[in-house]
Amino acid sequence: MAATPADKTASDRSRHLATTAVEAGRPPNEPGQPFNQPPVFASTLRAPTEVEYGRYTSDSFTAVEDAIGALEGGTAVVFASGMAAIAAVVATTVRGRPGLVQPLDGYHGTRNLFDDTPGLFPDSVDIADTEAALDALPEGGVLWTESPTNPLITVADLGALADGVRAKGGVMVVDSTAATPVVQRPLDLGADIVVHSVTKYLSGHSDLLMGAVVSRDETFMRAVREHRALYGAIPGSMACFLALRGIRTLDVRMERSMATALELATRLHHHAAVERVHYPGLPSDPGHDVARRQMNGFGALMSFVLADAAAADHVVEAAELIVHATSLGGVETSMERRNRQPGEEATHPGLIRMSVGIEHVEDLWADLAAALDGITPT
Repeated sequence: MAATPADKTASDRSRHLATTAVEAGRPPNEPGQPFNQPPVFASTLRAPTEVEYGRYTSDSFTAVEDAIGALEGGTAVVFASGMAAIAAVVATTVRGRPGLVQPLDGYHGTRNLFDDTPGLFPDSVDIADTEAALDALPEGGVLWTESPTNPLITVADLGALADGVRAKGGVMVVDSTAATPVVQRPLDLGADIVVHSVTKYLSGHSDLLMGAVVSRDETFMRAVREHRALYGAIPGSMACFLALRGIRTLDVRMERSMATALELATRLHHHAAVERVHYPGLPSDPGHDVARRQMNGFGALMSFVLADAAAADHVVEAAELIVHATSLGGVETSMERRNRQPGEEATHPGLIRMSVGIEHVEDLWADLAAALDGITPT
């Protein structure tokens, strides 16, 4: 798939994103119709009909796909998980291309999948270094980006990267899980494909697994649908219902979480026990200028570094309100020492990744500060 300039006409929104999140993916606006698409608990439909079997599509799928597509300005296809969505892009686009470039600090699940795919030999770069990333990309290759990255919250200049990828006849994929369309719309910035773990901020309630692929290239999207049907990586109807319900509050959740994240990052930056804070909302962060230029906000994911693993373990275990958990994107604030996860051995042993939820900022800070103050000096 050759990269093409973003179709600005197709991406124009007649309503604000907050409104789109509420109204997209609903049944027809007709008397007697329900407000929301009910879950369809059926594997088989009576013939003759266009779709007779639930592995191909359902009204449950299409409702949440319509919503995500409207939010990102493209066509969406949903999958059983974020990794299933990524695997579909690898199978339909990445394999067979002359090369793959990925972020140094990208999500370890994605890196593991690349390493496990025969014939893929990814080159890892600092995705914030636009020149280095483009130099590493061969003609016709794939640039796989995250922005912000997980777990170092590195911000990429997506517009500049997209221009460079297009000039090389390549394809640019953006994992925008941590940003969401509230923060950025990569297709508007020139990206070819967007992937999401809908499990995280899009659905926002830590109660389902789902992934999504979004693009404006309909030929590619047909291939993605065919891949989903062939491999059966479909989401459940109830997961679709819950994801759509979560999307309704995406804008207000992210507004609250981002404001709280910036305040917590600022306070952590000044705490004596904290060696560094990774969050692009801070003027001291290397990604600050790029983030301000291309984003409306900075997301709700951050990380901060303590002296060592023992200090980080104490903080995540001593916190009472903040949940000690490996996932992210829910209404509850969660954190973990990232280095303890397989595949994250290169991460600083004292790095804590924190996903900020919607609790009151003062309650979160009281919990965090008490845990930090309890660190035993070395």
